[in-house]
Amino acid sequence: QVQLVESGGGLVQAGGSLRLSCAASGRTFSSYDMAWFRQAPGKERVFVAYFGWSGDYTNYADSVKGRFTISRDNAKNTVYLQMNSLKPEDTAVYICAARGISRLSRTNQGTYDYWGQGTQVTVSS
Repeated sequence: QVQLVESGGGLVQAGGSLRLSCAASGRTFSSYDMAWFRQAPGKERVFVAYFGWSGDYTNYADSVKGRFTISRDNAKNTVYLQMNSLKPEDTAVYICAARGISRLSRTNQGTYDYWGQGTQVTVSS
């Protein structure tokens, strides 16, 4: 069982930056694929970024490419999402997810086993 706790959300002006953190419990963090999703008010949850367990593959939604960077520190059992050049349309609850090693779609939320509670990010114009 893995528990995920996000932090780092808040209110920021357009063009600003935030860094989200997701701390995971458990001793096998390094063997989990990690991802960030987000859910805006009244909208479905969507994929944002992925960092594979092997450490050599990342993937991003087109809407955040070049602005967001996902990283992980296995020694700290933590995955991060650095968000730069934020836009009002980035406003959402950002949710961390984890799954065991899998060949299934990295962007499909149904393939993830564990979820955090989320952290609110609000970008003002």
